[in-house]
Amino acid sequence: MRDISDDLKALKRRLEEAAGFLKVDDLRDRQVQLETEASRPDLWDNPDKARQTTAELAGVHDDLELYDQLASAIDDVAVLWEMAKDEGDDSLDQEIDQSLVELVERFDSLELRSLFSGEHDEADALCEVHSGAGGTESQDWAEMLLRMYLRWAEEQGFTVELDSVNPGGEAGITSASFIVRGRYAYGLLQAERGVHRLVRISPFDSNARRHTSFASMAVIPFLDTDVEVNIDEKDLRIDTYRSSGAGGQHVNVTDSAVRITHLPTGLVTSCQNERSQRQNKERAMAAMAAKLADLERQKKADAMAAIAGEQREVAWGSQIRSYVLHPYQMVKDLRSDFEVGNPDAVLDGEVGPFMEAYLRWRRGQELDA
Repeated sequence: MRDISDDLKALKRRLEEAAGFLKVDDLRDRQVQLETEASRPDLWDNPDKARQTTAELAGVHDDLELYDQLASAIDDVAVLWEMAKDEGDDSLDQEIDQSLVELVERFDSLELRSLFSGEHDEADALCEVHSGAGGTESQDWAEMLLRMYLRWAEEQGFTVELDSVNPGGEAGITSASFIVRGRYAYGLLQAERGVHRLVRISPFDSNARRHTSFASMAVIPFLDTDVEVNIDEKDLRIDTYRSSGAGGQHVNVTDSAVRITHLPTGLVTSCQNERSQRQNKERAMAAMAAKLADLERQKKADAMAAIAGEQREVAWGSQIRSYVLHPYQMVKDLRSDFEVGNPDAVLDGEVGPFMEAYLRWRRGQELDA
């Protein structure tokens, strides 16, 4: 029978590390406080505060339950191994080894959370995909990117609210706006901000030549309960237009779609998928508030960086990842250097490893700084 004492020591060490980055002792105290708040009869007198309390309580409960389950699972494996060792029962070897493999996988998944260092990493994410220069080629690529992220979100169990999709001239899309709701949605999707490059044999070129296309992904935290943002109606231009889409019973045939432009900053939001102009305007306004709040946060961060004398590379418009379908097959992130040789799987939603590699690369950058 194999000696697994070193495996158990390694798992217990990882459990101690998890207790540290999860702040388990603080979470247990916080759980008591939140349960007291959640049980108050007047909790829902303030719906925003109630939602914030219940959401935080759910997150705290999930973290503690996961930690306690891992601790219990380690004890169970240790007991099973001791029993098998005392009785000389080799028939349990396979079950013990499988349990160890599963525990390692669960710890790998949990430790991803230790890489989230931002204030809003647990928040929902407001995302926008835009085609670059190149007409139909880049518009088709933008639609491929949108599909990739929607498939990824579905696999993660996140909820996606597709606010607007603007079709291209012949194929694809010029832009799309959507909200991904779920814990750590922003923390994960922030890895995707920037310009994405596709190299392939064009399906739109009769001579089957190789083309390079670009599309961008923008991501900001979508905070329903963020710091109050005061928007002066005089600073807004609100346009209504007929919703576009592929057709179907839910496509509006009246001018119910809404586009809002914040004149001082040039920021634009739109929504076309709700059933009424009022609902579309509310959703577009919520997105505008999120964008303006993010702009203010960025201004403060830039001001602090200037005071500290920090030199930072401007990332807007920079290429972060290449997807090569011809003459060879590869997807490579140019920041973390992480790459895979199966672009079809990535484009079908298997983009999670790139997000994790980015977060680990960012942690290394922070430690070096």
